[in-house]
Amino acid sequence: MLWSIFIILLVLWILGLIFKIAGGLIHVLLVIAIIVLVIRLFTGNRKS
Repeated sequence: MLWSIFIILLVLWILGLIFKIAGGLIHVLLVIAIIVLVIRLFTGNRKS
């Protein structure tokens, strides 16, 4: 689930850079994507 969110945010960030959408605010998507990735790496594959 978190990998999907990471990939979607990363793709949106790349599209935002290509089409120059939202100016500097587009980098917030990259920051959020990195946070999701870090959370995923720290939690590992725990299943509840």
